[in-house]
Amino acid sequence: MNAARPDIDAFTRPYWDAAAEGHLLIRRCGACGRPHHYPREFCPHCWSDDVTWERASGRATLYTWSVVHRNDLAPFAGRTPYTAAVVDLAEGPRMMTEVVDCPEAALRIGMALTVAFRAEGDGEVTVPVFTPGAPRTTAP
Repeated sequence: MNAARPDIDAFTRPYWDAAAEGHLLIRRCGACGRPHHYPREFCPHCWSDDVTWERASGRATLYTWSVVHRNDLAPFAGRTPYTAAVVDLAEGPRMMTEVVDCPEAALRIGMALTVAFRAEGDGEVTVPVFTPGAPRTTAP
């Protein structure tokens, strides 16, 4: 495992496969009904193991961020500056991520974001990142 390639196992495989298809997944507890992210095999709120995958809307708001200007670790060194962020997903959980395609001066707490996906490494894994604006909808 390294920063560009997470440790993918049988449990997390659905999450990474969905990301490769352009979908963000979260987990929801069948016992208490609360969603959570990062994916765990149990609910962090009530400890039930009655949790299932659920497709998230892809909408979020910016909770906080830090623009990283120096990072000597691969693969980050080649992409500085970048915006490390925590976002509030529309479904409720907070998620650590990166905001892309947004100048530092435009960042605002509470700004609307939408999920996007970026291939890492040699395209072996796709990670969720966020961009400014609400998700685009298509007519039915």
